[in-house]
Amino acid sequence: MTDPLDSRYAWARLGLSLAIATIGNVGMWSIVVVMPAVQAEFGIGRGGASLPYTLTMLGFALGNLLIGRAVDRHGVSKVLAAAALGSGAGYLLAAASPSIALLALAQFVIGLGTAAFFGPLIADISLWFRRRRGIAVAIAASGNYLSGAIWPVLLAGVLAGQGWRAVYLVLAVLVAGAVVPLSLTLRRRLHANWMGAEAQASPFAPRRVPYSPRLLVWMLAAAGVACCVAMSMPQVHIVAYCVDLGYGPAVGAEMLSLMLMGGVVSRLVSGFIADRLGGVMTLIIGSVLQMLALILYLPSDGLAALYVVSLVFGLAQGGIVPAYAIIVREYLPAREAGARVGFVIMATILGMALGGWMSGWIHDMTGSYALAFANGIVWNGVNIAIILLILLRSRPAGPHAVAPQGTA
Repeated sequence: MTDPLDSRYAWARLGLSLAIATIGNVGMWSIVVVMPAVQAEFGIGRGGASLPYTLTMLGFALGNLLIGRAVDRHGVSKVLAAAALGSGAGYLLAAASPSIALLALAQFVIGLGTAAFFGPLIADISLWFRRRRGIAVAIAASGNYLSGAIWPVLLAGVLAGQGWRAVYLVLAVLVAGAVVPLSLTLRRRLHANWMGAEAQASPFAPRRVPYSPRLLVWMLAAAGVACCVAMSMPQVHIVAYCVDLGYGPAVGAEMLSLMLMGGVVSRLVSGFIADRLGGVMTLIIGSVLQMLALILYLPSDGLAALYVVSLVFGLAQGGIVPAYAIIVREYLPAREAGARVGFVIMATILGMALGGWMSGWIHDMTGSYALAFANGIVWNGVNIAIILLILLRSRPAGPHAVAPQGTA
């Protein structure tokens, strides 16, 4: 058999994975759109209204870990189908929730199922690419942001006309009905010959890593928490921030979509950069740009300025989370891809959950989001420090030719 890595089939598989991710990841963004309506119906503060989002991200985090391990063992197809059905059940539970506590529980179930369409899907597609792994991972990861860019705008009409519960009913049908048949197209698995160290070797494998695999993964996890506490402030609260400023939730949804479309562009550009500079350098570039974008939010409260800064933020930070998956694949064995990528992605999602709640709590304590933005900037600095330490001590080898493999 010919080399399946970077093959025509691999690119077709990537296209199908992107479609699945774009549909499946809506569970991560739906609560952001309905948050003001939920707050109004239940008569709670911004911190309380942020609780369902926090539970979504906790479920998303746990799902990336558990489902990543399941993909290593059973392959991605059956896992995706099961996750779609589980997410559908979560949407139905959310639509019927009589309290914020039950809505938060439903969002945990939704987050758990939605996780399958991010880290585990990224880990699977990374196995099918060697020379173009960076851009392949970036495209697969872009499904998450495409979902956030497309669905908030499409769901805004349902929200305005029929309420937030109707939004969840639509999503129950959409996710289960579309993802289950699509997941069956990914049943093919790589032959064991193409899972070995030589076949999967990255051009950016480091010459020397002074850390054990476990310590390296924990360092990446700590960096992931820090960068995503910072990232969560605009992503989670931009709709609520626009409501506070008097611009309304529709404007906030547009701003979120603009931010996430910028994130898609950022992810694609970062994928090309990763194929030339490696995952660690890509992550550092993205983290520095994200910090600069957060600083720009501090003086910006005019409508035009917020649109511009939201686009800048999206263009800055989109490639950060996929870079963690690329680093894991450059530094650690392919057979552990699902579990290792899942663990690190879990940490980034925990950072989003912590940051989403923390920003709401700071808002409730201070009456504004100014200190919440400042809090994100500090966490961003911690992330940069950890990644610089890995870079300076691991000595990445730089691009080099990978020896071709024999037949599978």
